[in-house]
Amino acid sequence: MAEAAPTEASSLVGKLETEVEIKASAGKFHHMFAGRPHHVSKASPGNIQGCDLHEGDWGKVGSIVYWNYVHGNVLSSVAKERIEAVEPEKNLITFRVIEGDLMKEYKSFLLTIQVTPKHGGPGSIVHWHLEYEKISEEVAHPETLLQFCVEVSKEIDEHLLSEE
Repeated sequence: MAEAAPTEASSLVGKLETEVEIKASAGKFHHMFAGRPHHVSKASPGNIQGCDLHEGDWGKVGSIVYWNYVHGNVLSSVAKERIEAVEPEKNLITFRVIEGDLMKEYKSFLLTIQVTPKHGGPGSIVHWHLEYEKISEEVAHPETLLQFCVEVSKEIDEHLLSEE
């Protein structure tokens, strides 16, 4: 029996994940995105230029936030995102990009950040999970965004440690 050929859509849909070890607590790192994302730009000014609440409340499902960020060779990118999920007990938050520069190349883009305490010692693991659907084959998979996530994580970690 012949195998079904992959549909065109399947090659456009993808997931990328990365993990970053940090020294800060899972709760503090999660709170930077859920409770005070407007402070992320202070922690990572070279990557995140600002975050503004457009609708709703910080860290509440359904709220809309605007991110200004620097990625690749674009000096200033914008993402309008809706908070899709917040689970404080799991230190998890999910953002769906609904407008902005990423939507020029992607039909959908979902970003989940979950932070778990490291087993058997201090510190935490930040797990970034990106789910996306490209608008065409010509669009590159967003691997460079994973490196961006790693850099932001490390800078937030340094910022949180300096606050202690």
